[in-house]
Order: sequence, then structure tokens, then C-alpha cells
Amino acid sequence: MTMWVIATFVAFFVKGVCGFANTLVFTSILSYELLIGYPMNLLMTWNNRKELKTKVWLPLSLLVLFGSIPGAFILKNVDAGIIKVFFGIVVSVLGVQMFLQEYQHKTSKPSKITMLIMGIVGGMLCGLFGVGAMLGVCVTRMTDTMTEFKGNVSMVFAVENTIRLITYAVLGLFTMSAIRTAMILIVIALIGMFAGMQCSKFMKDTTVKKIVIILLILSGISLIIQNI
Repeated sequence: MTMWVIATFVAFFVKGVCGFANTLVFTSILSYELLIGYPMNLLMTWNNRKELKTKVWLPLSLLVLFGSIPGAFILKNVDAGIIKVFFGIVVSVLGVQMFLQEYQHKTSKPSKITMLIMGIVGGMLCGLFGVGAMLGVCVTRMTDTMTEFKGNVSMVFAVENTIRLITYAVLGLFTMSAIRTAMILIVIALIGMFAGMQCSKFMKDTTVKKIVIILLILSGISLIIQNI
């Protein structure tokens, strides 16, 4: 239980600072990511509600919801591990490119077609596998400040979590043991996320953005390693 508490605190401290990437620490150790992550995403969305942009979170949310349809077709014909490795490479390469642009102080925006393709792919990955790395890339490219990023990416994840929570509940995938453990760990998650949010207030926006990009790169690498 001690390891679970530490993992939960670290995971949601990271989320408090960056708005995502808690699954890098959390999912690899615990199986309660949805039960704990859902209220945290709602809280993060509410905390940054003034920065929400409908043109950012709404289309990406719709892509996530419909992502399972083409994703299921691909999954039926191609090994899921191969798909994850491929997109892990794509996310890592995009992350490196974004980091170099940030380091060189370049602010060029990708084309709408590029963003559409990234959004579709990100929606498929999140809708089918629960992998939000590509969506993180999309929201980073579509927002100007870290508060905008945190609010909009949390909103997208909150919509996805809502659908997945309902689906899992209907299918009876939540056990009472899992729910009890999640209720205990939610307290730790709140403490961790609050600490991360307070810490981020003392950090420069550019510094937090670079951390987000590094975590995106690590998310891509994690996808590759886990599926080789």
C-alpha cells in the first residue's frame, strides 16, 4: 500500500504541474487510473475553466469518442503492439521537434490539415487504448499558455473518462475492493495535485511547457518500450 500511496502522490503532483502525464507513473503500477483520474480531471478543468476554448476541446473530445470505430477496425487487422510502437515513435519525434522549436524560440503553428490528422490519430489512440500522448501534442499546439493547455487537455480527458466510466460500470468491471482502494487514494491524489499546482505557480510558463514536452517524449518512449 505504501508504494501505491507514493506512486499516486508523484503521479498527480506531475499532473498538477503539467496537466497530464500522471499515467506515466500511475498506470504502470496501479489499476485504478480511471476511478482516481476522473475526479482529478474534473477538478483541473474547473480550476482552469476561464481558459477553456470550445474550438480546442470540443473537436478533440468528439474525435476521442468516435476514435474507437476506426480504431477497432485497425485493431482487428493489425497487431495492437505494432500500432502502439509506431505511434510511440511518432509522438517522440514530434516531441523532440517541439522541444527544439521551443529552445530556439520558434512559435510557428502547424497547418490545419496537420492538426486534423493529429487529432484523428490522437482520438483513435485515446478512444481505443486510453493513450493520451498524441492528444497532448495536439492541445500543446493549439493553446498559447500552460493554463490554457491544462484546462483544455483536462476537459478532453474528462469527456473521455465520463464515457469510459459509464461503459465500465455497465459492464460491471469495477469491484468493491477497487472502489474502496480508489476512495482512499483519491485523498493522496488531491494532495499531490494541489502541491503540483502550487509549485507550478512559481515556475515560468516556458519552463512548464518544456517539462510538458519532455513528458510527451517520455510518453512516446514508454509506448515503444512497453510494446517491443
